[in-house]
Amino acid sequence: MKITDPIQFLKGVGERRAALLKKLGILCLEDLMLHYPRSYEDWQTVTGIQQAPIGEACCIRAFVDHTPAEQMIRQGMSLFKTTVTDGSGVLGITIFNNPWQAEKLREGEEFLFYGRVSESFFRREMSSPQIAPVEQACLHPVYPLTEGITSRQLGELVRRGLAEALPQVEETLPAALRQAYDLIGLREALRGVHAPADMEAAQAARKRLIFEELLLLQLGLRRLRTGDRTLLAPPLPKGAGEAFLTGLPFLPTAAQLRAVAEAEAEMARAVPMRRLLQGDVGSGKTAVAAALLYSAARSGCQGALMAPTELLARQHHATLRTLFADLLQGQTLPLEGCALLVGSTPAKEKRAIKAGLAAGTLPLVVGTHALLQQDVRFANLGLAVVDEQHRFGVRQREALENAQGEPGDAAEGAPQRSCHMLVMSATPIPRSLAMIIYGDLDISVLDELPPGRTPVATYCVGAALRERAYAYVKKHLDAGRQGYIVCPRVEDDGEPGGLAAAEQHAEQLSRDWFADYRVGLLHGKQKAKQKEETMRAFAAGELQLLVATTVIEVGVDVPNAVIMVIENAERFGLAQLHQLRGRVGRGAGSSTCILISDAGAEETRRRLDVLTQTNDGFAIAREDLRLRGPGEFFGQRQHGLPPLRLADMLRDAVLLEQTREAAQAITEKDAALAAPEHRALARAVERVFAG
Repeated sequence: MKITDPIQFLKGVGERRAALLKKLGILCLEDLMLHYPRSYEDWQTVTGIQQAPIGEACCIRAFVDHTPAEQMIRQGMSLFKTTVTDGSGVLGITIFNNPWQAEKLREGEEFLFYGRVSESFFRREMSSPQIAPVEQACLHPVYPLTEGITSRQLGELVRRGLAEALPQVEETLPAALRQAYDLIGLREALRGVHAPADMEAAQAARKRLIFEELLLLQLGLRRLRTGDRTLLAPPLPKGAGEAFLTGLPFLPTAAQLRAVAEAEAEMARAVPMRRLLQGDVGSGKTAVAAALLYSAARSGCQGALMAPTELLARQHHATLRTLFADLLQGQTLPLEGCALLVGSTPAKEKRAIKAGLAAGTLPLVVGTHALLQQDVRFANLGLAVVDEQHRFGVRQREALENAQGEPGDAAEGAPQRSCHMLVMSATPIPRSLAMIIYGDLDISVLDELPPGRTPVATYCVGAALRERAYAYVKKHLDAGRQGYIVCPRVEDDGEPGGLAAAEQHAEQLSRDWFADYRVGLLHGKQKAKQKEETMRAFAAGELQLLVATTVIEVGVDVPNAVIMVIENAERFGLAQLHQLRGRVGRGAGSSTCILISDAGAEETRRRLDVLTQTNDGFAIAREDLRLRGPGEFFGQRQHGLPPLRLADMLRDAVLLEQTREAAQAITEKDAALAAPEHRALARAVERVFAG
């Protein structure tokens, strides 16, 4: 059986079980081999009955005192009881409705019993233990399961699959690399992760597999990002950006000045700058971007700012026009020189903007994915800024970087023209994850909030307190302030007790609780003109309360909005909730965010409590990443990050740094991975990124 053959042809699978395995992402023999255990049950470390910790899983080796006696509980339900001894004490064993398990326990024979020990009336007991012969004292893998497949069944399938697949496995890492980082071979690692001789062997196997997983990820992203081209960008003079910041009507933070200085030092070279600007909600990233775009314009180059939504693009456009008007007063970069190119831009205006960019007469454009159209070309693009980078793929960013002149107009073999690139993220990304996603990008962090910004007081309450929360909102509206009510979906799904829907919620609130107030509605399915008019009215104070979806997550800046209620808060990620509450607290006064959730799961409550305890976006992002993993944290298809089977960005920080070091060394010597010792590595990278 080949490693790529459908899993149904493995002995013991068949069509029915193959359908169940598909739910686990197991479609072929290779998928089964790569379905790693999430943990291990330690059947090697034997604990005496009297020494066994109460309530904790442990393994006990003991003799059966007597064959289990059957007791009928009710029709179709029985239990079997016996006692076992090991010299230190007596343990009661109860087996529920499993005569097959009970029958193998014969008086005087010795077995292993794995489970949790309880104690009542000075008697120790173990209910429904796993039982095995003493020769099976080993580490038992615990696999992720789906309904219809037991751990024992899946373990047996993995054992059979390994026998078929391992001879076909190709070693991917060169011998010198394995030696340098003390890594075992791939076949040994795959055997060791599924059937380790001991915990040391399991750890060695996991180390090797995690190292390879992270290395392939970094090599693939480097290939996507840089390819094998030589790039040149226009060098920009230093100092203009810092002068811009200090000339603004508000005092910049030291972090903003530092970020501008770091970027300008890089942009002074002909090598393209590739820099990530990280900052928490309200840390002033837009002002930094404006300063650098101004620097590009002063040097005679063009600038572009790309945002993921029209709403955010329009917000940036309005902000840049205001900032440039305050400083330039029409002298260097006239207001008509800052264009907006989005999907809803009228056709005639689009043609004029594209012509101005191609001719070099238009110095600055703000836009959405519309900037990625093939007919958008720049005469001399000096700086491209991408906001909310994780919502764009790597190839989309490359398309903007290289939109210089006409396609194919460079001489063959000549260096390709590019531009400097600043990517911004309002989602604070733990540095370990930023190293993966952005590879060799330099990182600037805005770790200060502008003067006057105060933390948002956050509370989590059940739906029973919704009316009290609304009364608190009304109190702020009566005081002349504004607020938001955020819903997880646009329309009602018709299910009783379903999620709050913005359209129906806005209509109901306008009739009931907030009948005497001016209520607006904003969601992503509205037409651009309608969204723009709603936001204009809210910003102007014509609307007091805005019922919205996550469309307000970024780019909405109304300092007078000081109160927010988020319905069904359990349906949002922590980082997203932090972004949403960042829409309040943008003025000098105190602000409040109320999370409403009736989710009963303890883990969900603990997750939401994180928001009530801290306003530190980086701490929240770390917790969100720990709970949901990188794929869910960013949205798998949006950021192009292949799924990680074993690696953990936080736990495996040391291996993350080692693989970054190894990837850099490999690509410096052999960027195309064409050397004989790298060909298997190249094939592995292709497989990972093809999926």
